Amino acid sequence: MARFSTLLFDLDGTLIDHFAAIHRSHSHTLRHLGLPAPTLAQVRAAVGGGLANALAQLAGPAHVAAALPIYRAYWDATMLDDVLLLPGARELLHSLHARGTQLAVFTNKLGSSSRLICAHLGLSPFFQGNFGAADTPWLKPDPAFAAHALAQLAATPATTLLIGDSPFDIAAAHAAGFPCWCVTTGTHNEAELRAAGADAVYADLPAVGLALAAEWPS
Repeated sequence: MARFSTLLFDLDGTLIDHFAAIHRSHSHTLRHLGLPAPTLAQVRAAVGGGLANALAQLAGPAHVAAALPIYRAYWDATMLDDVLLLPGARELLHSLHARGTQLAVFTNKLGSSSRLICAHLGLSPFFQGNFGAADTPWLKPDPAFAAHALAQLAATPATTLLIGDSPFDIAAAHAAGFPCWCVTTGTHNEAELRAAGADAVYADLPAVGLALAAEWPS
């Protein structure tokens, strides 16, 4: 049997490129507050730890309470604009699903947004779960969040793998007792991911697929 029977996938920067919409929403929010709009690079560096954390970095902690409703209203109206699947995402999910691997999304994006986006992109049939912010009291890297996801999936750490793109993913997986393979299509480069303790780093999802294929029995 393959070593991993359950795969958790981060969403932004791992399965999808949503940075244009995220940047646009942060820019709208900061301008509404009379603050300068952030650059795309600033937004990419801020995301991954949840919306409130990103707003604290971009707008300042004192502005988070005022910024949250502005961001969310704009996001709800525009989130499906400019959302793209990363190369190889659909093919990898289809292949894994066909082999009977249990798949789920494990993200710090708002859970309701994650499920809507996956439905919009036609990914929902591949997933047995889609866990995000506000679905529980926790966010990555809190081990309680991963424990909740695994309990809902009736999965065990010994046969689980997380595919992600950031140190939040690595810390979440390791705190919960399973490995994290990372791709460099998101917020961090190979050196940063290896320094954060990634168990493996790949250029993209097709490369992940080749590595997973090596785990399957011939």
